[in-house]
Amino acid sequence: MFEAFDISTSALVAQRTHIDTVAGNIANIDATRDADGNPNPYRRRVALFATGKSRENRSAPGVHIEKIVHDPAPFHQKFDPGHPDAIQTGPRKGYVLLPNVDLSTEMINALFAARAYEANVTVMEVTKTMAASTLRLLA
Repeated sequence: MFEAFDISTSALVAQRTHIDTVAGNIANIDATRDADGNPNPYRRRVALFATGKSRENRSAPGVHIEKIVHDPAPFHQKFDPGHPDAIQTGPRKGYVLLPNVDLSTEMINALFAARAYEANVTVMEVTKTMAASTLRLLA
């Protein structure tokens, strides 16, 4: 019975990390500079799921975030010669490199993660109800 709680708990933690990753992508959808102030657009991050409760215990039932990787998709380009981060020379002069984040994709990922989170909360509630019913039968 406790194994069902462990599985749902691992999924809740993984989905929370997934939601945090998506929220970070949405928050940085217009960031054209890195943390040091250099003109380097934000690169979308993706949470990769793996089986097992953790990296150390893959045989245990559950799920975890294996790692968070950068999406290798190319940056979006927008012609805006007045932008301070616009390319100054070459064939792409006047273009600004924008993050490779698509708001529609991120919103769908956020909805998916939220629904998966809710489903795991429901599983925990059902498991708790079953345990309480079992204890009432035994008492």
